[in-house]
Amino acid sequence: MNPWTLYWAGKMPATVFLSSYPMGPDQPAQWDTLFYGLGMLDMARKIYAKQGLFYVGPIQHDANIIHSKVPMSSLADMKGKKIRLPGGMVSEVFQEFGVSTVALPGSDIFPALEKGTIDAADFVGPAVNYDLGFHQVTKYILMGPPGMMSVYQPVDLMDLTVNMGAWKRLSKGMQGLVEDQVRNFSLTQYTAIQKANVDAMAKFAAAGTTVSRLSQADVDQFRKAAIPAWFRWANKDADAKAVFKLQLDYMKNGVMGYVTDADLKGLSL
Repeated sequence: MNPWTLYWAGKMPATVFLSSYPMGPDQPAQWDTLFYGLGMLDMARKIYAKQGLFYVGPIQHDANIIHSKVPMSSLADMKGKKIRLPGGMVSEVFQEFGVSTVALPGSDIFPALEKGTIDAADFVGPAVNYDLGFHQVTKYILMGPPGMMSVYQPVDLMDLTVNMGAWKRLSKGMQGLVEDQVRNFSLTQYTAIQKANVDAMAKFAAAGTTVSRLSQADVDQFRKAAIPAWFRWANKDADAKAVFKLQLDYMKNGVMGYVTDADLKGLSL
């Protein structure tokens, strides 16, 4: 299967940390570094093996953005709005800002926006969302600050997962080929989507869509609300804790400097 990794969060809490989460690592290269440079791939494979599955590797997709029927340009503007969002940690953080979160499958987003049963909806990036016709039922897009399309799901990772029995029936050479091709596909898909996003933004502009961006002050507030949620999810089981600890050390490292001990005061694993 080639799913969004996050969809397994209810069964395997660690998968929350095998795809991007609010205010965590926010660049695709950081995730490739975690998987292929810092040992997270082996951790993922051990977690999936408990379910009789082989996690071949991550597949880069895109960031998620919000399309809205009403103008929103700050976290304060979201208060009282009914917004379709992923469940779990993402919804928990938005609820801190007075958002009424709604869980809907992708196929139900367009009709819900069209009927006005929701005020706004998150989904994937501009290219896919334009093809889904979101410009026909909304007038506004909300993103993160310049250079950051999304503060809540900036790197929406997918993966290739194989039944363990089927994987073991492959020769070592074929296993290696599949692993290499997953890495190649990840790069090919990601860059193709980013090119399509550039084209799609011009189409949204032509359709009269207004783009707003959150401020750095909004980002600081969102991070403050997100950090306790990180620890709540990490403490759900030992696997989640181990994966998050790896990421936390990376975010605290001088290379990234995303968080400090002061940001984590009173929180523990």
